[in-house]
Amino acid sequence: MAEIKSLALSVAAWPARMLFPPVCAGCRRQVTQPGALCGACWPQLRFLEKPWCEVMGTPFSHDFGTGFLSAEAIANPPPFSRARAAVAYTGIARRMVQGLKFHDRTDLAPWMARWMLRAGAELIADAEVVVPVPLHWRRFFWRQYNQSAELARAIASLSGLPFAPMAVRRTKRTRQQIGLGQREREDNVRAAFLVPPEAEIDVRGRRVLVVDDVYTTGATVAAVTRALRKGGAGAVDVLTFARVLPGDFRPDDTDTI
Repeated sequence: MAEIKSLALSVAAWPARMLFPPVCAGCRRQVTQPGALCGACWPQLRFLEKPWCEVMGTPFSHDFGTGFLSAEAIANPPPFSRARAAVAYTGIARRMVQGLKFHDRTDLAPWMARWMLRAGAELIADAEVVVPVPLHWRRFFWRQYNQSAELARAIASLSGLPFAPMAVRRTKRTRQQIGLGQREREDNVRAAFLVPPEAEIDVRGRRVLVVDDVYTTGATVAAVTRALRKGGAGAVDVLTFARVLPGDFRPDDTDTI
């Protein structure tokens, strides 16, 4: 019976596949299934793997043992408990992020979320609710969707966790972070978020998983974390699709989100 149902679904999908054949998420070449990467693009992805800093999730070149922390985590401890990302923000990953964020490629979100689930398995196991980094309502009105919410919705659906898209509100219309240095980014998002009173029930006492598309300097997710902790969250972890690795961030790079 299962085989017949699978065959029926496959046949039903053929007209759409003929009219809109799936294309590579990186270069738009035709591929066999939606969300796949072609043979040329796949090797360009750099998946972030252990060994990594237990707090920041940044990879180490050698295994220094359980609990070893990066210089970043020691010198500037973040307000969140742990951060993880699926891939380094380079090449194809950068194109995927920018396609989702600026070019209406919301179809990429479920596939990107699957890689995020793999990278954040330990965070997912402990999480009690999934919360996206919010857009200001003016930017949302202009863009018509929030790329972080698209990723968070897919992660919640795939993991079976509750999804709370309105748990955090962006109260200040901040400048775009593109081109800003680390200190400027921190100033830009300071006090930009809050948990509205009616949403405190979604986060109070719970371990919250904050989802965003890219971790650049961590300024945005740190500001969201502070708002969640002020709103009563028990703990906060951060999961992003991509990560600008330490040493790669250049504020003069206009493509750096």
